[in-house]
Amino acid sequence: MSSGIWRQVLAALSGEGYDDADRERLLALGAAELAHARSSTGEPVTTEGIRRIAFEEFSLLIDDSQARAALRERRGVRG
Repeated sequence: MSSGIWRQVLAALSGEGYDDADRERLLALGAAELAHARSSTGEPVTTEGIRRIAFEEFSLLIDDSQARAALRERRGVRG
């Protein structure tokens, strides 16, 4: 994930310049990236893993649809 995205995630954490929907989307995207970074080689990332990381790291409760959207967006960002 580019450093620009991480800057957005950090800004979302501090509440700067994002409405609630954008904040949740960015933090879910950050959780998806962390889930991928922490996964073992070849081990698939699950929506449950993304939800857990979002809660543990960002104090954000997301549902499965938000986690799936973050996975899709991460794939789009990564190409």
